[in-house]
Amino acid sequence: MTTSIIMETKVIENLKLSSPAFSAGDTIPERYTCDGEDVNPPLEIGDFPEGTQSLVLHVNDPDAPSGNWTHWLVYDMPLLHTIEENSTPGTVGMNDFGEAKYGGPCPPIGTHRYFFRLYALDTRLSLPPASTRDDVLAQMENHIIGTGELMGLFSHHT
Repeated sequence: MTTSIIMETKVIENLKLSSPAFSAGDTIPERYTCDGEDVNPPLEIGDFPEGTQSLVLHVNDPDAPSGNWTHWLVYDMPLLHTIEENSTPGTVGMNDFGEAKYGGPCPPIGTHRYFFRLYALDTRLSLPPASTRDDVLAQMENHIIGTGELMGLFSHHT
């Protein structure tokens, strides 16, 4: 007797994610960091996969001394083509500064990489405001149908 297992595979499509404020791999302007006004940069989004119900944006610094530091977490975002500068485009989760808001790049030493990662989901998460990164990532599991990424650099001026 032969048993066959059929695994469902999801195709994860690429989302376009860019910023008019900086190009991929370039320095994030001071305005969007702790040396400036500490507001989120504007972002442009495109190519939503069919079936997208909501977006999640996670901004993190993998070069932080304590590991993967979350600077901004926004979920249950509508299908926006533009995230305006200094805006709240969805429900804001808790960052690693202990606040439910954008916390700009502010590395203690050297140049760090900051990844703006966008996820298209086939559902809404309906989590309460100020949810943690772990809660959001757990709820996203098996619902990601598209991703996009923009990486910028920053060195803190002391």
